[in-house]
Amino acid sequence: MANKHYPAQFKADAVALYRSRPGSTIAVIAADLGINRETLRNWVRADDQRRDGGSGRPTAATAKPGSAEAENAELRRRVRELEEERDILRKAARYFAGGTRW
Repeated sequence: MANKHYPAQFKADAVALYRSRPGSTIAVIAADLGINRETLRNWVRADDQRRDGGSGRPTAATAKPGSAEAENAELRRRVRELEEERDILRKAARYFAGGTRW
């Protein structure tokens, strides 16, 4: 079977979609998008590494519990999630309004 190459934007949107549905599983999201669940799982893992590894800032896992750093790291993570959800909703609204396609 040949490897499929997906655009970076599609990968980012797929990961954001998975993160925006906390009760859903990778398998369900992958089936909805028509991709292999291991492919989506790899994209999510890569995004986790990118988020945690490149910032140089403490994450909620590495900072002392209850400290200002831990709270800030958690708030930054939540802001990123909300921004991704907002972007997905904007794209969906544009799509359903008959605007540019994604």
